Amino acid sequence: MNEAGARVRDTRRRLRADGPGWTRGPELDFEAVTLPEWDCDLLRDLLIAERVETVVEVGLAYGGSALAIGEALLAVGGTRPRHVVIDPYQSEGFHDTGWKLLVEAGLDRIAELIREPSSIALPRLLAGGTVADAAFVDGSHRFHEVFVDLYFLRRIVKPGGLIVLDDDWAPSVRTAVRYYERNLGWTVIPAAFARGTRIAEGVRTAERMRVSGGTGVTGEPRCRAVRLPTDLREPAFDDFHPFGEDA
Repeated sequence: MNEAGARVRDTRRRLRADGPGWTRGPELDFEAVTLPEWDCDLLRDLLIAERVETVVEVGLAYGGSALAIGEALLAVGGTRPRHVVIDPYQSEGFHDTGWKLLVEAGLDRIAELIREPSSIALPRLLAGGTVADAAFVDGSHRFHEVFVDLYFLRRIVKPGGLIVLDDDWAPSVRTAVRYYERNLGWTVIPAAFARGTRIAEGVRTAERMRVSGGTGVTGEPRCRAVRLPTDLREPAFDDFHPFGEDA
């Protein structure tokens, strides 16, 4: 392991052991919001296997997933690794906790933080010619905002690239992704998070977010990875497949 990678791993270890230096409260806010360490490792390994060089991330919060993405980019060792992170609430909502951890890990040399809503930042990235190998989406869970994120990421992520979503168990997230699966040929990669966190049924939202992953846990997968088709032609106007829960 090179020195840069070891620095990131050490930062991740300390975040896992001690938690962040600041949280919004209540006491379990960090555990509820942050992608579990097990899933962070699966995300890292998936991105390494894809040999990614450019990743767009929507939502930074406490920085757990961003550190894993940074570790993957360093492990791949591309000539120009780039990590674009979008979070309009990082300053006021999270006191820059996630960004400070990226700086502490030395990842600010490959990462950039856009402090704007993704509905503004993603169109600008598209207009500027950004092409990503993969994206990780953990921003707003409102249906219309998830849908818009995916609309622009479909144009930013390269044909055949990956989009990974956290909290796929949420009806708003799951419904938004289902449109693209049924109408635009996005393909689920079940093996990517088959061993990841699963969300138990019949419990409150905050509790759902804290269900541990690993073997022997039943319920809905927390994360979903999808692959974009290599052919990004638009469907015909009348080629529409309903995508609601009962469709």
